[in-house]
Amino acid sequence: MFAFWFRIPFWQRVLGAMLLGIGLGVVFGEKATVLQPLGTLFINAIRMLVVPLVFFALITSITSLGDTLKMKRLAFKTVGLFLFTAMIASLIGLTIGSLMDFSSIAELTTSEVRERDIPPVATVLTNLIPTNPVAALADGNVLQIIVFAVLVGIAINVVGEKAEPMRKVMRAGAEIMYQITRMVLQLTPLGVLGLMAWVVGSFGLETLLPLGKFILAIYIACLIHIVFTYGGLVHFFGGMSPLAFFRAVLPAQLVAYSSASSFGTLPVTHKVVTEDLKVSKNYASFVLPLGATINMDGCGGIYPAIAAIFIAHLYGIPLDWLSYVLIAGTATLASLGTAGVPGSAMVMLTVTLSVVGLPLEGIAFIAAVDRIIDMMRTATNVTGDTMVALVVARSEGMLEADTATEAVPSAS
Repeated sequence: MFAFWFRIPFWQRVLGAMLLGIGLGVVFGEKATVLQPLGTLFINAIRMLVVPLVFFALITSITSLGDTLKMKRLAFKTVGLFLFTAMIASLIGLTIGSLMDFSSIAELTTSEVRERDIPPVATVLTNLIPTNPVAALADGNVLQIIVFAVLVGIAINVVGEKAEPMRKVMRAGAEIMYQITRMVLQLTPLGVLGLMAWVVGSFGLETLLPLGKFILAIYIACLIHIVFTYGGLVHFFGGMSPLAFFRAVLPAQLVAYSSASSFGTLPVTHKVVTEDLKVSKNYASFVLPLGATINMDGCGGIYPAIAAIFIAHLYGIPLDWLSYVLIAGTATLASLGTAGVPGSAMVMLTVTLSVVGLPLEGIAFIAAVDRIIDMMRTATNVTGDTMVALVVARSEGMLEADTATEAVPSAS
């Protein structure tokens, strides 16, 4: 029985659970709310992952950059471009999300009411530094955890060989958390079943109307980011026609779209980057695995920005200017810790929601259509990886001389 269940593609299991939950809510009405504990179990399991996943993944990403002079320069350019495009992605997400009307006929109510005490900007900045890192980890203060993890990762690189045991521990911790994440994500169908049955049974089908607009908003934002942000950077700094670039990377985009996994697309991405874009194999072997880990414009930039606005509309919670600043900043930083496997962006969404005080129960709606969204998010991420590989390689003179594209000679 279980073997048959796991042979069904994950997205089909989640979609089937969503439809079943909707059906149970329609047929049984209020009685279907008895399934709500399944959703609560799922939300609690995701909450369990956030702190250790962010901590270990961020440290591992930073320590993987190496410590030689050229590697430092390459790492600086690579990560800097990752962060630059992630910030643009989050701003595009906020813009598209703000322009869309996500309001539903019936507003949901959260079981977890949070007072939104907005502190002054100076207080927000000073609170970035944890006075007690252990307390920050215990309390789940995500922004302080991110700052502390970055400092630990930098310190491990500076110490060098003496810190190698800690580097290995952090890497092992990250791999363990990735595996636990995969295990927890198997509960997604049960969680979606319980929460959708509860929502529809309590509030009716009209609460689901904004989903179509949410999917459309994600696709529009991703396409804008791919065409204008990536295409513009390729044109001005990659020395290549955007049309030629998109034609070259199309195979990687198609595999990414169908598999919804940046890591699963790596073999095709590596082939495209080295053979079609003529990027040095040494640099491609560095930038692509790193990009599959931390370059998540779709999952960590566009997705949480639009999702936060969507959930705020769904629950009738107003967002002020500081909330938008926090969403943009947190979405950008959270992209560094989003693993390149299907579904983990949903886990990282809790980071953004927690920072701005939005109810995590809204994740059930995102999970219900996550596969459809994840395909476009992953195609965006992989396209960004190839763009960064081309632009940085050209700036470092790491393009092969016999490039088939009409690239401008790279600067020395």
